[in-house]
Amino acid sequence: MAELEGLEFGKSDFVLLDEVTMEQFMENLKLRFEKGRIYTYIGEVVVSVNPYRQMDIYGKDNIEAYRGRELYENPPHLYAVSDAAYKAMKRRAKDTCIVISGESGAGKTEASKYIMQYIAAITNPSQRAEVESVKNVLLKSNCVLEAFGNAKTNRNDNSSRFGKYMDINFNFNGDPTGGHINNYLLEKSQWCSDEMLQSFHLQNDPAVYVYTKEGAETVTSNNDRSSHKAVLSALEVIGFSKEEITSVYQILATILLLGNMQFESDGESVNIVGQEVVNHISELTATDPESVNKSLLYRTVATGGGEVIEKGHTEQDACFGRDAFAKALYERLFGWIVSRINSIIEVKDYDPVLHGKNTVIGVLDIYGFEIFDNNSFEQFCINYCNEKLQQLFIELILRQEQDEYQREGITWQHIEYFNNQIIVDLVEQAHKGIISILDEACLTVGKVTDTVCLDSMDTKLAQHPHYTSRKLSPTDKSMDFQKHFRIRHYAGDVTYSVEGFLDKNKDLLFQDFKRLMYNSANPVLKEMWPDGHLSITEVTKRPLTAATLFKNSIVALVDKLACKEPYYVRCIKPNEMKSPVLFDDARCQHQVAYLGLLENVRVRRAGFAYRQLYARFLQRYKMTCEYTWPNHLMASDREAVEAIVIQHGFQDDVAYGQTKLFVRTPRSLFTLEQERNHLIPILVTFLQKVWRGTLARARCRRMRAIYAIMGCYKRYKVKAHFWEVERRFANVRTMADYGKSLEWPTPPAALSQFHSITVMWWARQIVKNIPPSDMLEVRAKVAAMTALSGERKDWGVSRAWERDYLANARDCPQTSASFIRISKELKNKDEYSQVLFSSFCRKVNRFNKSTDRGLLITDKYIYKLEPKKQYKVLKKLPLDSFTGVSVTTGVDQMVALHTSSQDDVLLCLQRGELSMCDYITLHQHILI
Repeated sequence: MAELEGLEFGKSDFVLLDEVTMEQFMENLKLRFEKGRIYTYIGEVVVSVNPYRQMDIYGKDNIEAYRGRELYENPPHLYAVSDAAYKAMKRRAKDTCIVISGESGAGKTEASKYIMQYIAAITNPSQRAEVESVKNVLLKSNCVLEAFGNAKTNRNDNSSRFGKYMDINFNFNGDPTGGHINNYLLEKSQWCSDEMLQSFHLQNDPAVYVYTKEGAETVTSNNDRSSHKAVLSALEVIGFSKEEITSVYQILATILLLGNMQFESDGESVNIVGQEVVNHISELTATDPESVNKSLLYRTVATGGGEVIEKGHTEQDACFGRDAFAKALYERLFGWIVSRINSIIEVKDYDPVLHGKNTVIGVLDIYGFEIFDNNSFEQFCINYCNEKLQQLFIELILRQEQDEYQREGITWQHIEYFNNQIIVDLVEQAHKGIISILDEACLTVGKVTDTVCLDSMDTKLAQHPHYTSRKLSPTDKSMDFQKHFRIRHYAGDVTYSVEGFLDKNKDLLFQDFKRLMYNSANPVLKEMWPDGHLSITEVTKRPLTAATLFKNSIVALVDKLACKEPYYVRCIKPNEMKSPVLFDDARCQHQVAYLGLLENVRVRRAGFAYRQLYARFLQRYKMTCEYTWPNHLMASDREAVEAIVIQHGFQDDVAYGQTKLFVRTPRSLFTLEQERNHLIPILVTFLQKVWRGTLARARCRRMRAIYAIMGCYKRYKVKAHFWEVERRFANVRTMADYGKSLEWPTPPAALSQFHSITVMWWARQIVKNIPPSDMLEVRAKVAAMTALSGERKDWGVSRAWERDYLANARDCPQTSASFIRISKELKNKDEYSQVLFSSFCRKVNRFNKSTDRGLLITDKYIYKLEPKKQYKVLKKLPLDSFTGVSVTTGVDQMVALHTSSQDDVLLCLQRGELSMCDYITLHQHILI
């Protein structure tokens, strides 16, 4: 059972209908279509309604949602049945098949594309190149086969005019290793219009050619161009060579030129109008122009005595032969394309001993049941095919149900259903069926017409309950005398026109054309016509008729499907207008009836509407029982399931099989689902709580670990700092500067205050060892450092400060003695107690004139001296008249002495009379 969707979308599985009636079935189908739910289950059968619009339910995300999940876990979808077929094939190593059926325009081909897309997407996790190649060929082959096998009809713009069955081979890993394609009954009267090159002697207007002009008005050039490019790309991806693609175009061009060929008669012989078309056909088919001309106008016949004669055609026979040749060319081209694809994707040199069992998934996309205003031979064959498939469907569904009930030990309830074996016998029974009557008419010597064949059918089938004609029912005016017959198919009554039945059933192709193509210099054409190697005298057996060939292929197809585990997609066409919103009740009800969907529901509900493995049932509903949640302690899953059933009071509505639980009515299942839906929010909240607690505890543990690591790291950094300090300052006691030149390591943040205290302690240790005689200079330097720190890079900290430089001028003793004498005189006269600073300087006035002078600063006055005149006092200013000192930040020796009268003094200090002095000592001494 599918995951139950909201009630507004109806029942996602028709098995869960309250009552199995056509009214309820149609009401549910219509509701789901209107709500955009185009897929609905009948057990494991998918009912698909063509939406006639793009649906956002495909693609990578949707594929992942269905990958590896059970049918009941997601809403109904083609992906679900594809996954079920793939899992059955992989788990049980059993061949499976997906049968897609429905009438023309119901969406069968699109369904097969999505199934192929899904199978290709879920395989090959290792991305091996050879497996990717197989998948690409399988997917691209759809495009090529549709281009040559589909056509526009009055019911479908892209109707499949051929049946396709594709086997996809898988290795034991579940990866595709190859495949095989079978095609059934290509309608040779359908033509494909392609854009040809001028080198093929064609024009770009399909209306010019007889075989394409009927559909020329519906052709849109943009679509044609894009489709043509897609086909070309697909051919290249599949592996067709450029020469093979060119040959395909040459054959198509030949067909179009043959359709325009005209014949004329002069009373005695028939000739082709215009030799140019013969030359073109000869060039395109790589044959001799004379041989082409001869094959079209004459027929080679072998007499009973072995004599070979050439018999000229009448104008009508020439036209018949031309058309038969063109149709045969197209049919064999299509068959060659299929065989060429098969040669690329078929598994070669596969050894099951070495590689394991090779399993298969088959995908059948075949034309649906057709009822047109004029139904001919093609519709007869198509509807016969659908009769066979319907018979297989009923047999397999009933057989599957019966086998499952028997395997599980459940009593089987017989279900009445229509067995269409009587209709199949009407068509295919030996010596009595319609195909046998047609073949007999085709083999009869003499002029046998379609009317004569109809009379024979009326005579032999007059008593058959599913056959009638106007002769057998004279009052039925919907049929014409000597033209129509009617078969009462399982899908409804279909009236066929017998006109053309014999011609379409016969092999009208003369051996001359076969030999002509076999002798072509084009290897592709030669390969398509292997039967042309026989001479006219070697051809003794009549070829099988089209109907017999088709019957044999369908019987083989049914036998192939019968040995596989089948999955079904039943496609429904909602309306004839291709509208995405219109739901034609009568039209859909007719399809539901002839597809046997209602019978399928009844069969599925025969006794029990729902069945599921104990383990899966328990997994889905164990939260509804206190004895099974979260895990049961019983001896088996079956006992746990019984506990669930008993707790809900359903014991009278179920049966226990060997491996599965069978539920009789949908109501019990709905009750379980409602209980489950009620509990899920509670469980989700509980799981969220547990999960959030788990996350919180994990975060707490992580934070504790982080803090533990941080603590250990901090302790390590502290210890590492102490170790580094100890290492660097291990020998400072023996160093001359007591470690003054050593650089302290950068401390961690936790030791910043401790580092400052340690440095101060270390400084005190150094200061303790300084002699008292040097302390005055040390204090002066500390004061200077405090004042100039960050302002001036070099301020003489590394040298000894002498203060009275003029008195201590060792390089000039005479000058020093003169200054000492003068300073003593000034001291006695002005009564200052201490010389703070003395030095040579160069005074700069306001006019930018400079003069060498001496500078003496005492604790009371500042003196300007003339060095050249025995240090004569030029100017004396009280020290308290100065308001400040300014120095520059550069390497120069400029000093500005600021006075209260704003008559500042600008000086440049010097060591000698002409040389620069170590700078800014003045400022430093004044600060002291």
